[in-house]
Amino acid sequence: MQRSSTQDEAKLDGASVVPQRAYVTGMTVALGGILMFFMALVSAFIVRKGMPNSGWRPFDVPRVLWLNTLILAASSFAIARARKHLRASQNEMFRRGWMAGSVLGVFFLAGQGIAWQQLIAKDILLWTNPSSSFFYVFTAAQGLHLFCGIIASLVVGFRLPRRLTLDTATEVVSMYWHFMVGLWVFLFLLLLLGQ
Repeated sequence: MQRSSTQDEAKLDGASVVPQRAYVTGMTVALGGILMFFMALVSAFIVRKGMPNSGWRPFDVPRVLWLNTLILAASSFAIARARKHLRASQNEMFRRGWMAGSVLGVFFLAGQGIAWQQLIAKDILLWTNPSSSFFYVFTAAQGLHLFCGIIASLVVGFRLPRRLTLDTATEVVSMYWHFMVGLWVFLFLLLLLGQ
C-alpha cells in the first residue's frame, strides 16, 4: 500500500512535520486576532471621544510621525523587494534588502520614541487626558507588535528557523510586516484626523 504525499509530509526522520502552508494559515488567523484587538481599541477611542464631558482635549500629533510613516512604508517596500530577490535566487540581494527592511523598522521605533519625548516635553502624558492616553496606547501597542516583527525578521535574516523553508519563513514574516505597516497608516490617520 502506497502512502499519500500528505502522510509523507507528516513524517520526516521519525518526527512530525507541519505542512508549510499551515504556517501561512496560522499567521492569517493571528493577524485576524491582532486586527480584532486594535479594532476594539479604535471602538473605545470613538466611544470615549463622543462622550459628553469626557475631558477630551485634542493636541497636535508630533510632526516626526510623518517621517516615521515614510520610513515604515520604505521598510515594507524593502521587504517586498527582498522576497522578489529570493524568488530570483539572488541570495545576497535578498539578505541586503531583508536586513534593510528590518533596520528601517528599528528606525521607525526610534522615531516613535522621539515622538513620545516631544509630547513629554510639552507635558502631554499618558494620564493628561483621554486623547493623549489613546495616543500612547495605540503607539505602544503597535510598536510592541512591530518589535516582534523585527525580531522575527532578524531571525529569518541571520538563521533559518527550524521546520520552515526560507520561502515560507519570508512569506509569513512579510505578511506580518505588511499588516503592521497598514495598521500603522490606519492608526496614524485616526490619530491625525480623530483629534
